[in-house]
Amino acid sequence: MLISSFIFLITLIAIIIQPFKLQIGTIAILGALVSLVVGTVSFGDVLIVTDIVWDATLAFIGIIILSMVLDEIGFFEWCAIKMAKLSGGNGHLMFVYALLLGSFVSALFANDGAALILTPILLAKMRILQLNFKNILAFLLAGGFISDSASLPFVFSNLTNIVTANYFDIGFISYLQTMLFPFVISVAISILVLWLVLKNDIPKTIDITLLKNPDDVLKSKPLFYASWVFLALLLIAYFIGDTYDLPISLFALGGALLFLTIASFMKVARAGLTIKTAPWQVVWFSIGLYIVVYGLKNAGLTEILSGVLQDLATQGDFIAIVGTGFISAFLSAIMNNMPTVMIMDIALVNVPNQALAYANIIGCNLGPKMTPFGSLATLLWLHVLAQKGVKIGFWEYSKFGLIVTPPILFVVLVALWMVV
Repeated sequence: MLISSFIFLITLIAIIIQPFKLQIGTIAILGALVSLVVGTVSFGDVLIVTDIVWDATLAFIGIIILSMVLDEIGFFEWCAIKMAKLSGGNGHLMFVYALLLGSFVSALFANDGAALILTPILLAKMRILQLNFKNILAFLLAGGFISDSASLPFVFSNLTNIVTANYFDIGFISYLQTMLFPFVISVAISILVLWLVLKNDIPKTIDITLLKNPDDVLKSKPLFYASWVFLALLLIAYFIGDTYDLPISLFALGGALLFLTIASFMKVARAGLTIKTAPWQVVWFSIGLYIVVYGLKNAGLTEILSGVLQDLATQGDFIAIVGTGFISAFLSAIMNNMPTVMIMDIALVNVPNQALAYANIIGCNLGPKMTPFGSLATLLWLHVLAQKGVKIGFWEYSKFGLIVTPPILFVVLVALWMVV
């Protein structure tokens, strides 16, 4: 346990600080190789981990590629400007609309897509609107939070969702039926709490005449309008795929490549460049970090957790769901939600209550917001902001996260308890 914990801790610290300009995927793979060399995991474990995460990582790559193509068209910029225009210059209304837009993007294009694609667009528009740093920070903190808290409704909305759904053989439709109400409650309570915490930093009025006309940012109006139809058809395909027990990545990655081909044919996007610049490091990050974490599993961590979770399960559904959600939340905040979801999934195998698998997802999606390193989406979000000249300190972020996360997490877990 000591050796496995040490390897994991060093790997996680390296992922956060990225020494020698190493990318997160490279660091995770190095950690995995060290685990193999010292014997905390075996080659058989590597095959097990790959089998667990391949669908999630390929689906994620597909969602990001699709997001990148839509970004090239001007899809997200159009949505951002439209949102701002609809507010009529009311700063508080724009704040709410921005969070609703973030929820839409997170639900359909995953939390990481919202962090990578939407954040720089919103930042650019807020600078055009001549907001001061305090105003901008309020919008950014709220937008960063909603990207994770809204990543609940679909299996593909978060890597943690896909991993857990596959691990417990939860179908696309069953998952949606269970998580739709918690998703709605999560969005509503997130907007309310975020507004209450940040309302003093939100400007009362904003000069929206500084923004372009939404249609002016579109590179191809025909493809833009067709994209809405394509997204609807893709969503239908997910439902059909569930009927035949087909992997999520088949539609996420397949649909993305099809849309990329169409966009390339219409000379709106370049297929080679898009595929080259896709975040392939996330694939290595997922596999590498999971292998490192599997060493903790081999050392007995999951057995300890399993005992705790079995005790919770005997206390009734309410205690079990809330308890499981907060355990996964705090573990995610401390050790990142990617390894947490896997450790918790393994620990929950012997607990005869599938509702706890959903509680684990909620905890792993919301809990990471308590620290800057709790989720890949937050790490990407902070990296994007730093590149744009906006730096948010560790304590500044953690103070915000610790204030808003626990009450929102509790309400969403109660919403889950109400539907299971």
